Amino acid sequence: MTPLTTHIPRIDTPRLVLRGHEAGDFDAFAAMLAEPRTVYMGGPFDRDAAWSYFTNNLSGWVLHGFGIWTVTDRQGGFLGEVGFLFPDAYPEPELGWTVDASAEGKGIAGEAARAALCWYWAETDAQSVVSYTNPANLRSRRLAERLGAVLDADAPLPRGETPDETLVYRHRRPQ
Repeated sequence: MTPLTTHIPRIDTPRLVLRGHEAGDFDAFAAMLAEPRTVYMGGPFDRDAAWSYFTNNLSGWVLHGFGIWTVTDRQGGFLGEVGFLFPDAYPEPELGWTVDASAEGKGIAGEAARAALCWYWAETDAQSVVSYTNPANLRSRRLAERLGAVLDADAPLPRGETPDETLVYRHRRPQ
């Protein structure tokens, strides 16, 4: 049997590498999603749910031509993930990020998200992309704002979500 292959671009920043998920990333990924701080994403997740999440992240590259990257330091140490999601429940693509607790507060998510956005603007003709954020997740909200996104109260929400659960931040293509 020949495995399905697709190209996932690698992005290098001064401190980080954004690359496709690899099987060896899964233990660190599952540990990150098991943390109580993932409550804003619907977690914490058990190992089986983390596996579903991990493999679903890969599907975007095949289905849409964009997806999620694993974020590592320059030595290959797992730091989190960043990229673009567009599951059936979402009305439009989302830029999302999650970093391991050890990487929080160091600018890792911002550096990775900026690199992902630059790639997205260069590779798509999209005029905007959103970030869905839980209102109580102040760190995520502040990062969206630092990235230049603004609240879009008129944007449609993912199916089944309410404004009490989800804020929509809109990133617009630079002019």
